[in-house]
Amino acid sequence: MPSSFSLRWVAVSIFILSSTLNYLDRNLLSLLAPLVMASLHFNQTQYGLLISMFSITYAVSSLFTGWLLDRIGINRTISGAVGWWSIAAIGHGLIRSFGGLAFWRATLGVGESAGVAAVGKLNGIYLKPEERALGAAANQIGLSLASVIGPLWIGYAVTHSWREPFIVNGALGLIWIPVWLAVNRLIPAHYRNSEIAASASDTSPGGFHMLRDRNLLILAAANVLWMTAYSLWSNWLTLYLIHVHKLTLPQTAYYVWIPPLISNIGGFFGGWLSLRWMRKNMGMLRARRNAVWVSAFGSLLSLLLPLAPNAVWATTLISLSYFFVLAGSVNIYALPIDIFGPQRAGFALAVLTFAFGIMQTAISPIIGKLGDLNLYSQVGWIATVPLLLSAWVLMGCKMAANTEPGSTR
Repeated sequence: MPSSFSLRWVAVSIFILSSTLNYLDRNLLSLLAPLVMASLHFNQTQYGLLISMFSITYAVSSLFTGWLLDRIGINRTISGAVGWWSIAAIGHGLIRSFGGLAFWRATLGVGESAGVAAVGKLNGIYLKPEERALGAAANQIGLSLASVIGPLWIGYAVTHSWREPFIVNGALGLIWIPVWLAVNRLIPAHYRNSEIAASASDTSPGGFHMLRDRNLLILAAANVLWMTAYSLWSNWLTLYLIHVHKLTLPQTAYYVWIPPLISNIGGFFGGWLSLRWMRKNMGMLRARRNAVWVSAFGSLLSLLLPLAPNAVWATTLISLSYFFVLAGSVNIYALPIDIFGPQRAGFALAVLTFAFGIMQTAISPIIGKLGDLNLYSQVGWIATVPLLLSAWVLMGCKMAANTEPGSTR
């Protein structure tokens, strides 16, 4: 008979498949961008605007979907969200104009805004406090799996059509919904609803009232800075390799899956680091912040990127950058659960995704313009300086952890 521990992680793993589908649907445009741009006749600046269209609807919708997660629960919210973004992904494959692509890109952002907050809330319900950064790291397995599967579509898209990959990936999301609902009925959560409700933090208001909470605003500011590097490499890696190192689109398939895969190892490194320090009796918040600080210093290697002589060295340095981005990110996204508890984690995490969406809306057209001007070498600072500033924000501010069943102060 499987242990409660193993069953809980099975449930988390099945739920994480939604992240795979989320990232597949989101990232397919960046992988196939040269084909889509040639077919619909738009440039890199307009590509940056497409990212902004996605990001602004993602940001605005995230607060509402986070509120829904706490209000009506994970199952109904994530079922609606996955269904929504799956239909939007299918729509990508049916359009005939840049305007149509912009519409479905914005629609995709609405549905996908629930993804990160839903995984974080699930971790808060199924996992113990010291396991949560590892849970966030496990979620990166889903992203890495998507990063491996996605490039497999490049060969098909080059020889056949770029449209079918969007349609197939969207259909997979519709299949996932009943699978998760069945698993959720079979495997109970670690915390019962009564235990979550007894959490000390529940005496303060949740939902949109949390926007006045100083701790949450600090985390949002730190996330805006930290996730700039993630936005850079998740959206622009293919175009970077094509324009800087002169690869063809089929050649990029040999490289673009490597940095996200290495980032997964970084996520587990960050989760292990904070877990190790907590088990040595370091306070939960201090352990998380120290892990972020270590990751920020590791990101300094990104400054060497302009010196990379070829695509192999560039991919190596980008992989190291991605490694440290995720090492810090899993701890930043664990902090809202530590501070606000599972009961209010949905909205708290949604505020972080809102901040990420606003940041990505602002910087994407700038990166696109730099690309059109052949100034990609100027974007390396985005992968380094903001991370150091984010670590400084977290280290310099006092925050208090939530007291809940099994928590570590």
